[in-house]
Amino acid sequence: MSELIKAPDCQFCSFKSLLFSSLENDGLQKLNRCKDQFRFKKGEVIVQEGDEIKSIIYLHKGLMKLHKRVNETQSQIISIAKPFDFVGLLSVFSNSNFLYSISAIEDSSVCFISKECMQDEIARNGNFAQDIINRMSKTTDDVLQNKFSLSNKNLRGRIAYTLLDFAENIYQKNEFELPISRREIAELIDMRTENVIRIMSEFRKDGIIKINGHIIEIINPDMLRKISDAG
Repeated sequence: MSELIKAPDCQFCSFKSLLFSSLENDGLQKLNRCKDQFRFKKGEVIVQEGDEIKSIIYLHKGLMKLHKRVNETQSQIISIAKPFDFVGLLSVFSNSNFLYSISAIEDSSVCFISKECMQDEIARNGNFAQDIINRMSKTTDDVLQNKFSLSNKNLRGRIAYTLLDFAENIYQKNEFELPISRREIAELIDMRTENVIRIMSEFRKDGIIKINGHIIEIINPDMLRKISDAG
C-alpha cells in the first residue's frame, strides 16, 4: 500500500526540479502547501486509467511506467518516467481524466501537487508558464523521438536500443537490475514476449550481455550500439 510521508519544503528539497527555478519564495511556499508526498512499492498502481486528474505528479525517486490497456490481456507501455520527471504533464492541461495508468516499476517516492494550485501559479507567473510550456514540449519531443526510433528498427535493434537506454539514460552504468519483465519490454517496444526472450538469449550467447536473473551487464557496449544504430 502507498504510504504518506513527511515531504521536505520545496524551497530546500534536494530533488527540486529546474522547473521551479523561476518561482520566488512565495510561489514555492504556495505549492509546498498544495502537495503531498507518498511512497509506492514496486508494482503498485499510482493512477488508474480513467481517474480524474486532480494533481501534477512529480517523481522524486524510482521509476514508473505509463501504460494503456489494449484489450483484456494486453497493455501497451507508452513511456517510462525517471526521477525529476513531471509525469503525465501533457494530459493535465488537455484532459479531465487520465487516458492511461501509471504504475511503479521500482519503489518510488512521488509528490502530488494540486492541479488547481499549479494553474493559479501559471496564470500569475509568466516565466513559470514558459517553463511549463518548455517542459511539455521537451516531453512531447522525447516521447515522439523514442517511438520513431523504435518503429524504424528491426527486433534486434529495438532490444539493443532499450538496453542502452536503461544503461545510459536511467542507471548510467552497464550493470543494472532490469526493472521490467520480458513481457513489459515487449509491451514497450511492440514485440512478442517470446521474441524478446529469444533475442536477449542471442545477445548473451554472442557475448554482448550477461544475464543473471534480473541483473543485466552489458559487456560489449560498442557491439550493442552498432546493432541499435543499424536498426
